[in-house]
Amino acid sequence: MDTLTQSAATRPLDFFWFLPTSGDGRYLGSDRGNRQPDNAYLREIAVATDRLGYDGVLLPTGQFCEDSWITAASVAPFTRRLKYLVAIRPGVATPAHYARQAAALDRLSEGRLLLNVVVGGNPKELAGDGIDLAHDERYRQADDFLRIWRALMAGEEVDFRGRHLWAKGGRTLFPPVQRPHPPLYFGGSSDAALDLATDQCEMYLTWGEPPAQVAEKIERVRALARAKGRRMRFGIRLHLIVRETEAQAWAAADRLISHLTDETIAAAQARLATESDSVGQRRMTALHGGRRDRLEVSPNLWAGVGLVRQGAGTALVGDPETVAARIREYQALGIDTVIASGYPHLEEAYNVADLLFPALGRGTGHWGEGAFPASGDRGGFASRSGIGAGHSL
Repeated sequence: MDTLTQSAATRPLDFFWFLPTSGDGRYLGSDRGNRQPDNAYLREIAVATDRLGYDGVLLPTGQFCEDSWITAASVAPFTRRLKYLVAIRPGVATPAHYARQAAALDRLSEGRLLLNVVVGGNPKELAGDGIDLAHDERYRQADDFLRIWRALMAGEEVDFRGRHLWAKGGRTLFPPVQRPHPPLYFGGSSDAALDLATDQCEMYLTWGEPPAQVAEKIERVRALARAKGRRMRFGIRLHLIVRETEAQAWAAADRLISHLTDETIAAAQARLATESDSVGQRRMTALHGGRRDRLEVSPNLWAGVGLVRQGAGTALVGDPETVAARIREYQALGIDTVIASGYPHLEEAYNVADLLFPALGRGTGHWGEGAFPASGDRGGFASRSGIGAGHSL
């Protein structure tokens, strides 16, 4: 490893967690022990991650999720440092509407808003939101959307007519804290997605593919951005299963999918194959092919989550030192942000902070700075399946 790469692999990472706004639990594909995504529970996770030293949380979007904007606004006042990476879906509302929301939420959170641009990969679900466009046309619509949105956030008066969207005399009178706008994060693997990312966004996100595939993707994005006179940052979306020993970690991975039947897996894979036109989703599915005997797709990279979950389907599994080493491998490729999760998310947020953060050279949080807000009554557990939950990333 050369000196430059070694330096990149040892500098501090931004480390985010996930708010499970479609539900949570200890097992995938089973109603056993699943938890409602009620606001008290989501607030518990946000407060815990803030106190434990996480840099931010991702809030997804989709039919199976609570609204990301309202959820972020409701829990942000209970946290001090935590950033909120909120999903924004072009086409569901106008750029002006989203510009006013973003500016308001950025002010409410005192500059802690980040935005995850989610074009979407399920035409059936998108049709339910009034978006009836082919794959590449959705990215052209998103390009129109972001051009208008960015100009509004910068305080410009906007006259624009694109292929799908337009604005005449558009204005936003109340600016965001972060200028010219809160940073835009973006994930997508198609040519249309990479073109949009390198035109309009600051951070490119990849799902947890094997390092060689991530390296190839990063190089493509870098080359495209360089040709446009731009530079990108890079992040990775992963699940984590970290235990004190390797054996305990792999046992926990097996336990997570222990209630999945072959029929449940086959049904989920068939649904993903027929309903999604996402290139990234095809890449995720190809890692395991729906087979239980092909789940370790790279050393310590386990694809069991993707047997039934759309989107991010891989987890790093192992003891703290091993998982930290695997994360450093991604970091050496250019990754500077990890967006992680684990089931259930409240307990695993503590587990990751206790075990993995020291191995990564991170502090263990901000204990002693006041008390946790009362969480109230969680309302028990929901009878929900983990299948299909967790849109966007």
